[in-house]
Amino acid sequence: MITGKTQNLAVIGCPAEHSLSPCMQNAALAAARLDFVYTAHKVEPQDLAAAVTGFRALNYRGFNVTVPHKEKIMPFLDAIDITAQKIGAVNTVVNDRGKLTGYNTDAEGFIKGLYKALGENDTLCGKTALILGAGGAARAVLYGLMGEGTAKIYIAARNFIKAKELTVEFADIASETELAPILMKDGDADFAAATRAADITVNATPLGMAGKDEANRNNMPPVDFALAKKNALAYDLIYTPAETKFLQRATAHGLKTQNGEDMLIFQGAAAFCKWTGQSANTTVMKEALQRALAGK
Repeated sequence: MITGKTQNLAVIGCPAEHSLSPCMQNAALAAARLDFVYTAHKVEPQDLAAAVTGFRALNYRGFNVTVPHKEKIMPFLDAIDITAQKIGAVNTVVNDRGKLTGYNTDAEGFIKGLYKALGENDTLCGKTALILGAGGAARAVLYGLMGEGTAKIYIAARNFIKAKELTVEFADIASETELAPILMKDGDADFAAATRAADITVNATPLGMAGKDEANRNNMPPVDFALAKKNALAYDLIYTPAETKFLQRATAHGLKTQNGEDMLIFQGAAAFCKWTGQSANTTVMKEALQRALAGK
């Protein structure tokens, strides 16, 4: 029962109505018998500063941050954790008596989800990855892959300048990883070569996500999976719909696939711990998420 003592948590994004974080987090909170409630709020980009001020004034314990606010929220916070600083994006905010601190649990969630798909005994050392996108989600993926010793990472974006800027920015912490910016464009020779070389291709764009519009849901990055290695993994950070067009095409060409469901759970569990000081029951979170996905 929600009372005047109930502590508030939230996720903000634009859009936000598609988010399944509330069902997952509320299930974990209930399992832990914690007096919290977690809701979703659509925040337009021009209203971001006002929203942060509002959360502080209303004494929200914390909130998650999703597209398109992960990078732009940073100037409005009081402190940024070192990992979030290096990634350059925030997905979790903790409010300690009015002080808002930004964290990034996406990299941790991504890597745990990746090893679940590859197998716990597999390694990223010596492997090649192709990241599609150069936004906040891509930054977390890049950071996570570098931390695991990935040998070479292609960063593909529709705006080559953004891919190049991301490569330059991460160069100082990529001592054992070769970074290569490329244009994400159908027919581009470098993009085709990266597709052939990649052991892992990660969609870190919103292309194919439900909740934006029907045209976007039926879209995908211009990857020709006919060129991909037959034992490659296609990993889509999107979890709704559960099987995007990107994953459908990858499956049709015999590739292993993974959606963003496990990443969502693991990054959410890490955020849960920061807000409550307790470990989250990931089994309960997964069951709640799958029920919600089945109902869509």
